[in-house]
Amino acid sequence: MTAPEYVQLKAYARQDGFFLALLWTASFACYILGVTNHIMEMLALGLAITTPFFVAGRLRKFRDEGREGLISFGRSYAYTIFVFFYGAVLLAVVQFLYFAYMDNGYLLSNFSKMLSTEEGRALVTQYGMTQMVEEGLAEMASIRPIDYALNILTMNIMIGFVLGIPIGLVMQRSEVKR
Repeated sequence: MTAPEYVQLKAYARQDGFFLALLWTASFACYILGVTNHIMEMLALGLAITTPFFVAGRLRKFRDEGREGLISFGRSYAYTIFVFFYGAVLLAVVQFLYFAYMDNGYLLSNFSKMLSTEEGRALVTQYGMTQMVEEGLAEMASIRPIDYALNILTMNIMIGFVLGIPIGLVMQRSEVKR
């Protein structure tokens, strides 16, 4: 890969990473709202599941427009990793800002409310998870906003390394289809 090709790859990946961050931010917002609204919870899950298809679609656009229809597995894998990296960094910033300045214990209090209902207590007791749930809530209360953001950042980058393989394999093309 030549230097101009590398610059082109990173430019497309930055742009598409921004779009991925928008998708993930929408999913995160729906997740927060989904704590009290099941439709939003399902929408959050649906948006998260579309991630590999979204990235594959953006890779197709890069392949067809930026690479004139040809792309190797290595280049498509690198592109996918960069897209996930840039998207994960932007999402981490959004999540840090949310947990540091907007949440004010909203998520934790709603989890506590769900578990303090009669049905929640019965479910936790039935599975013998009372102590584990209490410890989990105490742990959530002690975690700093930057820790949430860095945890999700690391997880999303690792997902990019894993999903980059099938996405790169499916989207590679060594000859132009006519």
